[in-house]
Amino acid sequence: MKKQIWTLLGLLILASLAAGCALLQAPEVASGPLEAIPVQIATPAATTATAPETATETDGGPADAVENTSAVQVYQINQAGSQVRFELDEDLRSQRQTVVGTGTQIAGEIALNLDDLSTTQVGVIQINARSLATDNNMRNRAINNWILETNQYELITFTPTAVEGLPTSATVGQEVTFTIAGDLTIRDVTQPVVFTVVATATSDAQLTGTASAVVNRGDFGLTIPSVPNVANVEETVELTIDFVANAV
Repeated sequence: MKKQIWTLLGLLILASLAAGCALLQAPEVASGPLEAIPVQIATPAATTATAPETATETDGGPADAVENTSAVQVYQINQAGSQVRFELDEDLRSQRQTVVGTGTQIAGEIALNLDDLSTTQVGVIQINARSLATDNNMRNRAINNWILETNQYELITFTPTAVEGLPTSATVGQEVTFTIAGDLTIRDVTQPVVFTVVATATSDAQLTGTASAVVNRGDFGLTIPSVPNVANVEETVELTIDFVANAV
Protein backbone atom coordinates (compact mmCIF):
# COMPACT_ATOMS: atom_id res chain seq x y z
CA MET A 1 0.00 0.00 0.00
CA LYS A 2 2.80 2.41 0.97
CA LYS A 3 4.62 1.56 -2.25
CA GLN A 4 1.50 2.45 -4.30
CA ILE A 5 1.14 5.75 -2.45
CA TRP A 6 4.77 6.66 -3.10
CA THR A 7 4.38 5.70 -6.77
CA LEU A 8 1.32 7.92 -7.08
CA LEU A 9 3.13 10.80 -5.39
CA GLY A 10 6.04 10.34 -7.76
CA LEU A 11 3.79 10.49 -10.78
CA LEU A 12 2.12 13.65 -9.47
CA ILE A 13 5.50 15.27 -8.90
CA LEU A 14 6.65 14.37 -12.42
CA ALA A 15 3.42 15.77 -13.86
CA SER A 16 3.89 19.00 -11.93
CA LEU A 17 7.49 19.29 -13.11
CA ALA A 18 6.41 18.71 -16.71
CA ALA A 19 3.74 21.41 -16.42
CA GLY A 20 6.25 23.77 -14.84
CA CYS A 21 8.75 23.23 -17.66
CA ALA A 22 6.04 23.85 -20.24
CA LEU A 23 5.09 27.13 -18.57
CA LEU A 24 8.70 28.34 -18.34
CA GLN A 25 10.00 27.22 -21.72
CA ALA A 26 10.00 29.84 -24.49
CA PRO A 27 7.59 28.76 -27.25
CA GLU A 28 8.75 27.97 -30.76
CA VAL A 29 8.64 30.81 -33.28
CA ALA A 30 7.00 30.50 -36.69
CA SER A 31 9.19 28.44 -39.02
CA GLY A 32 8.60 30.86 -41.92
CA PRO A 33 6.06 32.92 -43.85
CA LEU A 34 2.71 31.25 -44.38
CA GLU A 35 1.72 30.80 -48.01
CA ALA A 36 -1.77 30.09 -49.33
CA ILE A 37 -2.59 26.68 -50.77
CA PRO A 38 -4.03 27.43 -54.24
CA VAL A 39 -7.78 26.88 -54.41
CA GLN A 40 -8.72 24.08 -56.78
CA ILE A 41 -11.14 25.67 -59.24
CA ALA A 42 -13.63 23.23 -60.72
CA THR A 43 -14.17 23.78 -64.42
CA PRO A 44 -17.93 24.15 -65.02
CA ALA A 45 -19.54 22.61 -68.05
CA ALA A 46 -19.79 25.06 -70.95
CA THR A 47 -23.12 26.86 -70.99
CA THR A 48 -24.81 28.57 -73.88
CA ALA A 49 -27.47 31.20 -74.28
CA THR A 50 -29.70 31.42 -77.33
CA ALA A 51 -29.23 34.66 -79.23
CA PRO A 52 -32.23 37.00 -79.54
CA GLU A 53 -34.61 36.43 -82.46
CA THR A 54 -33.44 39.71 -83.97
CA ALA A 55 -29.95 38.34 -84.37
CA THR A 56 -28.70 37.36 -87.77
CA GLU A 57 -29.79 33.89 -88.84
CA THR A 58 -27.74 31.52 -90.93
CA ASP A 59 -28.93 28.62 -93.04
CA GLY A 60 -32.53 29.41 -92.19
CA GLY A 61 -32.06 28.52 -88.49
CA PRO A 62 -31.69 30.52 -85.28
CA ALA A 63 -28.58 32.59 -84.69
CA ASP A 64 -25.53 30.76 -83.38
CA ALA A 65 -25.55 30.12 -79.61
CA VAL A 66 -23.46 32.55 -77.56
CA GLU A 67 -21.12 30.94 -75.03
CA ASN A 68 -21.23 32.22 -71.44
CA THR A 69 -17.61 32.95 -70.55
CA SER A 70 -18.06 34.81 -67.21
CA ALA A 71 -14.78 34.40 -65.32
CA VAL A 72 -14.19 33.17 -61.79
CA GLN A 73 -11.84 35.47 -59.89
CA VAL A 74 -9.41 34.17 -57.25
CA TYR A 75 -8.91 36.27 -54.11
CA GLN A 76 -6.09 35.65 -51.63
CA ILE A 77 -6.18 36.55 -47.94
CA ASN A 78 -3.95 39.51 -47.19
CA GLN A 79 -2.21 38.83 -43.88
CA ALA A 80 -1.39 42.49 -43.30
CA GLY A 81 -5.09 43.34 -43.12
CA SER A 82 -6.43 40.11 -41.59
CA GLN A 83 -6.57 38.63 -38.11
CA VAL A 84 -7.59 35.38 -36.44
CA ARG A 85 -8.96 35.57 -32.91
CA PHE A 86 -10.10 33.20 -30.13
CA GLU A 87 -12.05 34.09 -27.00
CA LEU A 88 -13.08 32.23 -23.85
CA ASP A 89 -13.76 33.12 -20.22
CA GLU A 90 -11.82 32.12 -17.12
CA ASP A 91 -11.45 33.06 -13.46
CA LEU A 92 -8.12 34.79 -12.86
CA ARG A 93 -7.44 35.52 -9.19
CA SER A 94 -11.16 34.96 -8.53
CA GLN A 95 -12.16 37.57 -11.12
CA ARG A 96 -14.09 36.50 -14.21
CA GLN A 97 -12.46 37.74 -17.40
CA THR A 98 -12.46 37.12 -21.13
CA VAL A 99 -9.22 35.82 -22.59
CA VAL A 100 -8.55 37.05 -26.12
CA GLY A 101 -5.81 35.63 -28.31
CA THR A 102 -4.93 36.99 -31.74
CA GLY A 103 -2.65 36.20 -34.65
CA THR A 104 -2.04 37.46 -38.17
CA GLN A 105 -0.43 34.44 -39.80
CA ILE A 106 -3.43 33.24 -41.78
CA ALA A 107 -3.54 32.12 -45.41
CA GLY A 108 -6.16 30.95 -47.86
CA GLU A 109 -7.93 31.62 -51.13
CA ILE A 110 -11.51 32.02 -52.31
CA ALA A 111 -12.71 31.86 -55.91
CA LEU A 112 -16.00 33.36 -57.07
CA ASN A 113 -17.91 35.18 -59.76
CA LEU A 114 -20.18 37.94 -58.41
CA ASP A 115 -22.59 37.34 -61.31
CA ASP A 116 -22.88 33.64 -60.47
CA LEU A 117 -22.13 32.84 -56.82
CA SER A 118 -22.95 29.16 -57.37
CA THR A 119 -19.35 28.93 -58.65
CA THR A 120 -17.91 29.98 -55.27
CA GLN A 121 -15.13 27.78 -53.92
CA VAL A 122 -13.06 28.19 -50.75
CA GLY A 123 -9.59 26.72 -50.41
CA VAL A 124 -7.85 25.34 -47.34
CA ILE A 125 -7.46 27.96 -44.60
CA GLN A 126 -4.20 27.77 -42.63
CA ILE A 127 -3.37 29.45 -39.33
CA ASN A 128 0.06 29.39 -37.75
CA ALA A 129 -0.69 28.47 -34.14
CA ARG A 130 2.70 29.78 -33.03
CA SER A 131 1.58 33.31 -33.95
CA LEU A 132 -1.33 33.28 -31.48
CA ALA A 133 -0.77 35.43 -28.40
CA THR A 134 -2.74 36.87 -25.48
CA ASP A 135 -1.85 39.68 -23.08
CA ASN A 136 -0.07 37.30 -20.68
CA ASN A 137 3.32 35.70 -21.42
CA MET A 138 2.80 32.86 -18.95
CA ARG A 139 -0.51 32.03 -20.59
CA ASN A 140 1.11 32.21 -24.03
CA ARG A 141 3.70 29.64 -22.97
CA ALA A 142 0.96 27.35 -21.67
CA ILE A 143 -1.02 27.70 -24.91
CA ASN A 144 1.98 27.01 -27.14
CA ASN A 145 3.84 24.38 -25.12
CA TRP A 146 1.03 22.53 -23.37
CA ILE A 147 -2.40 23.13 -24.91
CA LEU A 148 -1.66 23.42 -28.65
CA GLU A 149 1.79 21.77 -28.60
CA THR A 150 2.92 24.12 -31.35
CA ASN A 151 6.46 22.73 -31.31
CA GLN A 152 4.99 19.62 -32.97
CA TYR A 153 1.74 20.94 -34.51
CA GLU A 154 2.54 24.34 -35.96
CA LEU A 155 -0.50 24.76 -38.20
CA ILE A 156 -4.23 24.79 -37.58
CA THR A 157 -6.16 24.02 -40.77
CA PHE A 158 -9.73 24.31 -41.94
CA THR A 159 -10.65 22.31 -45.05
CA PRO A 160 -14.03 23.44 -46.47
CA THR A 161 -16.45 20.79 -47.66
CA ALA A 162 -19.55 22.87 -48.49
CA VAL A 163 -20.54 26.51 -49.07
CA GLU A 164 -24.23 27.14 -48.45
CA GLY A 165 -26.71 30.00 -48.24
CA LEU A 166 -25.28 32.25 -50.94
CA PRO A 167 -27.62 34.26 -53.15
CA THR A 168 -27.46 33.72 -56.89
CA SER A 169 -25.43 36.89 -57.40
CA ALA A 170 -24.15 39.99 -55.61
CA THR A 171 -22.99 43.49 -56.44
CA VAL A 172 -20.05 45.53 -55.22
CA GLY A 173 -20.88 46.94 -51.79
CA GLN A 174 -23.58 44.35 -51.03
CA GLU A 175 -23.22 42.45 -47.73
CA VAL A 176 -23.76 38.70 -48.06
CA THR A 177 -24.22 36.14 -45.27
CA PHE A 178 -23.58 32.42 -45.79
CA THR A 179 -22.00 29.37 -44.15
CA ILE A 180 -18.92 27.29 -44.82
CA ALA A 181 -18.87 23.74 -43.46
CA GLY A 182 -15.61 21.88 -43.22
CA ASP A 183 -13.05 19.94 -41.19
CA LEU A 184 -11.08 21.83 -38.54
CA THR A 185 -7.79 20.25 -37.48
CA ILE A 186 -6.12 21.33 -34.24
CA ARG A 187 -3.03 19.35 -33.28
CA ASP A 188 -3.83 15.82 -34.47
CA VAL A 189 -7.62 16.00 -33.97
CA THR A 190 -10.09 16.80 -36.75
CA GLN A 191 -13.73 17.73 -36.15
CA PRO A 192 -16.51 19.09 -38.38
CA VAL A 193 -17.15 22.82 -37.86
CA VAL A 194 -19.46 25.35 -39.54
CA PHE A 195 -18.39 28.97 -39.90
CA THR A 196 -20.91 31.76 -40.44
CA VAL A 197 -19.51 34.31 -42.87
CA VAL A 198 -20.54 37.92 -43.46
CA ALA A 199 -18.67 39.26 -46.50
CA THR A 200 -18.68 42.21 -48.87
CA ALA A 201 -17.02 42.81 -52.22
CA THR A 202 -15.70 46.31 -51.57
CA SER A 203 -14.56 46.43 -55.20
CA ASP A 204 -13.97 44.05 -58.08
CA ALA A 205 -10.49 43.50 -56.65
CA GLN A 206 -11.16 43.09 -52.92
CA LEU A 207 -13.32 41.15 -50.46
CA THR A 208 -13.68 41.88 -46.75
CA GLY A 209 -15.56 39.97 -44.09
CA THR A 210 -15.75 38.02 -40.88
CA ALA A 211 -16.05 34.26 -40.37
CA SER A 212 -17.02 32.96 -36.93
CA ALA A 213 -17.70 29.65 -35.21
CA VAL A 214 -18.00 28.21 -31.70
CA VAL A 215 -16.18 24.98 -30.80
CA ASN A 216 -15.82 22.86 -27.67
CA ARG A 217 -12.18 22.59 -26.68
CA GLY A 218 -12.86 19.15 -25.20
CA ASP A 219 -13.76 17.89 -28.69
CA PHE A 220 -10.17 18.60 -29.70
CA GLY A 221 -8.59 17.26 -26.50
CA LEU A 222 -7.46 20.73 -25.43
CA THR A 223 -6.92 20.54 -21.68
CA ILE A 224 -5.92 23.43 -19.44
CA PRO A 225 -2.90 22.88 -17.15
CA SER A 226 -3.52 23.30 -13.43
CA VAL A 227 -1.84 26.54 -12.41
CA PRO A 228 -2.32 28.84 -9.41
CA ASN A 229 -4.97 31.58 -9.61
CA VAL A 230 -6.67 30.17 -12.75
CA ALA A 231 -9.98 28.30 -12.51
CA ASN A 232 -13.27 27.59 -14.27
CA VAL A 233 -11.93 27.94 -17.80
CA GLU A 234 -14.84 27.98 -20.24
CA GLU A 235 -15.42 24.88 -22.34
CA THR A 236 -16.60 26.73 -25.46
CA VAL A 237 -14.22 28.81 -27.56
CA GLU A 238 -15.27 31.50 -30.03
CA LEU A 239 -13.18 31.49 -33.21
CA THR A 240 -13.21 34.54 -35.49
CA ILE A 241 -11.39 35.38 -38.71
CA ASP A 242 -11.49 39.00 -39.87
CA PHE A 243 -10.20 38.94 -43.42
CA VAL A 244 -9.24 41.10 -46.35
CA ALA A 245 -8.73 39.20 -49.59
CA ASN A 246 -7.29 40.73 -52.75
CA ALA A 247 -7.66 39.59 -56.35
CA VAL A 248 -4.66 37.72 -57.72
